[in-house]
Parts: sequence; structure tokens; C-alpha cells
Amino acid sequence: MPQITQSAAEFDVVKYFLQLLEDDKDMSSGIAAIKTLLMILEKKQFGTIHILHTTMREAVAAMRNTDLSIAAIVSAGELFCRFITLSLDDKHMEECRQIMLNRGKIFLTKLLNSRQVISQQAQRFISDGCRILTHSRSRVVLKALIAASQNKKSFHVFVTQGGTGNSGEEMVQELQAMGIDCTLILDSATGYVMESVDFVMVGAEAVVESGGIINRIGSYTMGLCAREMKKPFYVLSESFKFSRLYPLNQRDLPNEYKYSRKHLNDVSKVHPLVDYTPPAYITLLFTDLGILTPSAVSDELIKLYM
Repeated sequence: MPQITQSAAEFDVVKYFLQLLEDDKDMSSGIAAIKTLLMILEKKQFGTIHILHTTMREAVAAMRNTDLSIAAIVSAGELFCRFITLSLDDKHMEECRQIMLNRGKIFLTKLLNSRQVISQQAQRFISDGCRILTHSRSRVVLKALIAASQNKKSFHVFVTQGGTGNSGEEMVQELQAMGIDCTLILDSATGYVMESVDFVMVGAEAVVESGGIINRIGSYTMGLCAREMKKPFYVLSESFKFSRLYPLNQRDLPNEYKYSRKHLNDVSKVHPLVDYTPPAYITLLFTDLGILTPSAVSDELIKLYM
């Protein structure tokens, strides 16, 4: 973890946040956001809980203004603040701060282990000789596939390119480096390949209240094809990505979730970076809270925010 060299008052939230992601390419933006908020809590002094909440909200707003996907940043920030400030009535502020620091470290430790928990849950669904379709690059899907390979299972993975950038190619290179058979395919070949696979396994940038997901553009198309061809559609996602959004369709997603910050003034000539896959197209969600049906997500969200 990078060290803060400035005084607490001069702590640059965005710089620290981006440095975390630069130092660890495998770290998600949600985890980096939580580590940044924890560092603020450790280095700064707060006169009241209200000031702490205001400072945290300002920090999350600053991290949202980067060109990274904001879905995980927002949900992770909300959950972190909710978890550390539970039941702090009638205590001195410094005592509260120490309690919150301890809770924050426990929360972070639990989340850092979430990919391991999810990958273990997915093992029973990855059988020897199966054929899997995944969309672009997902860290948690990659971990699950590597774990299955290390358990001496042989399978083939079809990886879509994932639109702009080379994330699909990166996923293929990482799978091949672990000795996993895989094929890079065009996003437009999803329908062609779907009939030959056993199931679809994707990650998510956010899981919304309905049990649907926000993920890289093309996930909705993949969900449509999977349902039409009666293939299971599995989602692997950490619980810090559970978000209190309830979109009904693609238009309901806020533009700041769908487009990069530099294009927000005029989105008429750019394509969205993410889409919304409704719960009707999702078979199961593998999370660190357990294996859930889409309808169970709202219950888990209520528990998280109680």
C-alpha cells in the first residue's frame, strides 16, 4: 500500500486512489476506494460523526470523477461507511474513530478474501470436459477458472473481445499462461458459439436491487442468447458491488454509469461502456455471501444496509 507523504489536511484522495490501482493491476476499483477511505479515517481527525460522513462523501465524489467505472466505487463506499458507523451513540469521537478503524480493517480483510470464496463456490459447476463462454476479462471469473484448472479439471473457455480495448485478449493470455484451453471470439459471434457451450460465466461491475447486473457492454446480448438457447447464465460478483439502484431498462441507468466522464456533456455520438442485464436472464449469482438466485439479492441488500 502506498504511503501518504503529505500532511493529513493535504491528502490527495484521487492521487492515492489511482496509485493503489497502478501498484496492483489485479485490484478492483471498489477495493481501492475502501482502502482510500480507510486511510482517510486513519490519518485525519474528525470533530463529529457528521463531519466524518461529509468527508467520506466528498472523497467518494472525488473518486467518482475519475475515468474509471463508478459502479463499484459508489457501492463499496456506501457499504463501507454504513458498516463502520453502526451503533456509535454516546461515545467520545476518538473512541468512535478507533472503533471505526477496527471495523474498517475487518471489513476490508473480509472483502479481500471474497474472490477466493466465490471461486470455491463455482468449482462444483465447472466439470471436466465442459465448454464455457465468458465476456471479456473478469478478475473473479479468471480466479475461478484457474482454481478449476489447478483442481485437475480440463475444459475449454470461449472469451469475447469485449468491445473497445484489449481486455478479452488479456484474459486469453492469462488463461493460456495457466495452461487453460481457450479461444478468443468476436462479440458478434456470441450467438454462433452459444449453442456449443454448457454455460455462460461472467463478472459484474454492479449487482442491482432487482438481482440484475450492470456489466461491460454486450452482457445483455449474451444473456438474451443464453436464455433463448436454454443455457445457464452465471454471474460471479463480490458483495461490495451490491448497489441500491433499481433500473427497469437500459435508459434507467444513469449516464455517469454508462459513459466515460469526458463524454458526459454529449453522449449522442458515443456508445455506452456498460449495459443492464435484467434478472430474468440470470440463473445464479455466486457471491461471498453465498450462491443466490436473483430474487434473493434484494433480501441480502436489506441485510447489508440495515
